[in-house]
Amino acid sequence: MNAIDKTVSSDITLGQLLDSLAAAPEAPLVFLYEGQPVNAGYHVTEVKAGAFSALDCGANPEAWSEMFVQLWDIDEDGRNHMPAGKFSAIIRKVSDHVRLDPAAKLTFEVSDGNRPMALYCASSPRLAGDRFEVALAARPSSCKPRDRWLAEKAAVADACCGAGATHAKCCA
Repeated sequence: MNAIDKTVSSDITLGQLLDSLAAAPEAPLVFLYEGQPVNAGYHVTEVKAGAFSALDCGANPEAWSEMFVQLWDIDEDGRNHMPAGKFSAIIRKVSDHVRLDPAAKLTFEVSDGNRPMALYCASSPRLAGDRFEVALAARPSSCKPRDRWLAEKAAVADACCGAGATHAKCCA
């Protein structure tokens, strides 16, 4: 795991993001990626929702909903970072026209208009001083069967060797 990945412990959902932002709607919302904050004049240029069906590399059927929030990282007109409440209002406006699943996987697409758009997953918002910070980390590709296997292996190890375990021989 590289240094950037450590800033994002797990994907958050749309509902988790909006619930967190409701705590301080006037606080500036600052997205951090590639070690830097987005420019104060950033725009939310597009919000997309999709339902996906696929086969993973193990020929297992997969299905999920995902929401994409596109950020245009520009500094324009000397503006300040967008308040959390304005970001939430943009999402509410989109929900008037597009069905948004609060449990949807959340992906951010970010570009400065010159570099290619990159995909990021987000950490939970953190109130840092007077502003919300949301760390974005590059969304890596993964092997879903391997991810499931690792999760199952960790669950067995926790059940077998965890604090309440009584079967010491399974940990050998």
